Amino acid sequence: MILADTSIWIEFLAGRGRRPTAEGLIGFVTCGPVVQEVLQGLRSGRASDAFREAFLALPCLSDPLTSRIFLEAAEIYREGRRKGYTIRSSMACLIAAIAIENGVAIQHRDRDYDAIVRYTRLRVAKQ
Repeated sequence: MILADTSIWIEFLAGRGRRPTAEGLIGFVTCGPVVQEVLQGLRSGRASDAFREAFLALPCLSDPLTSRIFLEAAEIYREGRRKGYTIRSSMACLIAAIAIENGVAIQHRDRDYDAIVRYTRLRVAKQ
C-alpha cells in the first residue's frame, strides 16, 4: 500500500504527472488530511466531479483520526526541531504519523518528508 501525498495529486491534476488508470490506483490509499488538501483546491466542473468520485473511492486510512495520531504528529514536529530540521507544514507531520501508524510508505514531492524520514520510521515509496 502507498499513501500518495497531496503533492503527487497536485502534479496529476496539473497534468504533470502520469495519468493513472483504474488498475494503476490499486494499492494506493489516502487519508483525511490529503482528502481535505486535494479537494479544497479542486475546480468546479465535470472532470473535477469525476476525479472527486474516483478519489473518494480510495481506501481512507485512520478514519476517524484518533488523538494518538495527533500526539504522534506533534512529536514528529518537536523531534524534528530538536534535531535541527525545519518542518514547514504541521499537516505533513500529521500525514507522516498516519503513514507510520498504518505501516504504509508515502509517495511525495515535498521536502518536509525528506526531513521526516531521517529521524522517524516513515518509509518512502519509489516514484
